[in-house]
Amino acid sequence: MDRAYPKVAVVTGSSEGIGKAIAIAFAKSKQYKAVVTNSRKLEHAQIVSDELKSYGCNSIAVQADVAMEQDCIRLIDETVSHFGRIDVLVNNAGIQKAVPFAETTLDDWYRIINVDLTGPFVCSREAVKRMQNQDPKGGCIINISSVHQTIPKPFYVPYATSKAGIEMMTKTMALELAGDNIRANLVAPGAIQTDMNRVLQEDPKELERVLAEIPMRRVGSPEEVANVVEFLASDKASYVTGATYFVDGGMTLYPGFGPRYGVFPSHTLGSQA
Repeated sequence: MDRAYPKVAVVTGSSEGIGKAIAIAFAKSKQYKAVVTNSRKLEHAQIVSDELKSYGCNSIAVQADVAMEQDCIRLIDETVSHFGRIDVLVNNAGIQKAVPFAETTLDDWYRIINVDLTGPFVCSREAVKRMQNQDPKGGCIINISSVHQTIPKPFYVPYATSKAGIEMMTKTMALELAGDNIRANLVAPGAIQTDMNRVLQEDPKELERVLAEIPMRRVGSPEEVANVVEFLASDKASYVTGATYFVDGGMTLYPGFGPRYGVFPSHTLGSQA
């Protein structure tokens, strides 16, 4: 369905990294009359909001911790109060923590699950209430997942669990809400150059280990993720729902089975149908 009017978008966790890149991509697309930025610290979200205005896009910054139900509700309420509707919600805010499984505390578990899974659930629930009743009806929800919705990640059990959960949540939302003209999709990044992956800048050995798992042999940029999100949020993707778009340089393609560094293998094992 083609929409002739500029849209209103909310991007959680948009003070830096992938979230900031998404907010900027929306503003630069000229398809949005407003983009709402969000962070746990208002001043950080405000810096990005001010930048969006320099591209001619209206914007407000809303302080909210997506681990808190009332903050999620307020984020959506303030958006609709200011701009009259919500067309696109990007659930980007996320955290992770390395800890051995046997040492993972309930505090570790609940904090990560609350930010990475419960927060997107509550924000989506509140946005859907508005999308179902606005005129014209409908909207788009994009959840930023991870390759670890598919690939297990040792020492990150709560994080990987949350990403597997958000995949099924998104697919189920897509199925239930299709009749309301509400699309729900996932974008699952691999290794992206953000503060969450700062170790890739600081530890050459860790970078080399990660690159060995990526067929394209490089780390991605936040802008490369944002480009896919901007497409999925646009009317060009109006017939896409319940899908996962991996932005991972091929990490999910079992890279260990591929020829290393472009060298053709001297022998291959045959397969039998």
